Amino acid sequence: MKQIYLDCFSGVSGNMLLGALLDGGVPEAYLRQTIESVLGKDEFELVIRQKQLNGFACCQVEVNCREGHHHRHLGDIAAILERSALQAEVADGALRVFQRLARAEAAVHGTSVEKIHFHEVGAVDAIVDIVGTVAGFFFLGPATISCSHLPINRGWVRCAHGEIPLPAPAVCRLLEGVPVYGDTVERELVTPTGAALVVELSSSFGLLPPMTLQHTSYGAGTLERPDGRPNLLRLLQGEELRVAEAQEVEVVDTHIDDWNPELWPHVSTLLMEAGALDVSLSPIQMKKGRPGFLVRAICTPALTPAIKTILFAETTTLGLRIRREQRATLPREGVKVETPWGPVAAKKILRPKGVMITPEYEACRQLAQAKGVSLQAVYAAVAEWCPEPSKE
Repeated sequence: MKQIYLDCFSGVSGNMLLGALLDGGVPEAYLRQTIESVLGKDEFELVIRQKQLNGFACCQVEVNCREGHHHRHLGDIAAILERSALQAEVADGALRVFQRLARAEAAVHGTSVEKIHFHEVGAVDAIVDIVGTVAGFFFLGPATISCSHLPINRGWVRCAHGEIPLPAPAVCRLLEGVPVYGDTVERELVTPTGAALVVELSSSFGLLPPMTLQHTSYGAGTLERPDGRPNLLRLLQGEELRVAEAQEVEVVDTHIDDWNPELWPHVSTLLMEAGALDVSLSPIQMKKGRPGFLVRAICTPALTPAIKTILFAETTTLGLRIRREQRATLPREGVKVETPWGPVAAKKILRPKGVMITPEYEACRQLAQAKGVSLQAVYAAVAEWCPEPSKE
């Protein structure tokens, strides 16, 4: 499966995405033809420049509206897309982006989606950015799209409602649930259009996923950063590098000193049933000499909300610490081991200097109990088992 990763180290906007897509292999003729199937040539001018920014070869796209900005409702935009000659996947994707924008704007202004005026995001340039970006990813695909954490900055920006603080209120709404970090640059690094596009199109946010990298491209924004850093978006394309297990995990920790540890077997069972990769309970010495416990759960990022809910509900903790980490694992698979008392489940682990077979505790315990033998004897039988030689 193809992988596309959006490295938004300087934020994201519609024109930055268009530039990175053109630099990444989307033909200019295809982009122009796609947009002209939605808007007439007399409504916009697309200026495409190949340039260098801080030593990076990149593509910059500017959209000039010939008749100024048009204020539209969501229904107006839906009608435009429906009348167009776009592929169904592109038209549907673009409409979902505008619907996401409409929900964010309606929430900010305290009105309904139907009544919201899009102002800038409903203008010709936003239609070009959204339709062009969705079409560009469709051209490069099919692919899994993921995105880096996004920078959130301070400052002010002028819009139809006057001066508003950065990040724009709609951006804050759009990025709820998305990992972000602070940036001291007082410029608009993440625009509403850019936020809506990456949230709608990306399947995940975080570090670069495992891939065999094949192509790197850059799209330039129009603002100039006061700190001298390049205002670029980097797009990385490659083939998915399959791994046996998730190599990016989240570690959820808490310290508690007023909890009954007799409840731990129940809590650990709930955590494992919720998908935790591992859980542990460690005794620690806390403030004022109090004995306490470190409760830890390791899980994939997608399961962190469920793990948090269990820990808040089943322990006395008032807060959790969460951090993302990389891990390295050995290849392993489940096998059936023949013992004098019947087959039992075990793991075959491929180590750098050979294969190791380790017993599965629950399976061995059940077999020992059913056959009236010691658990130690079952473990010893598993340790002596040798797999059949490979026929390859």
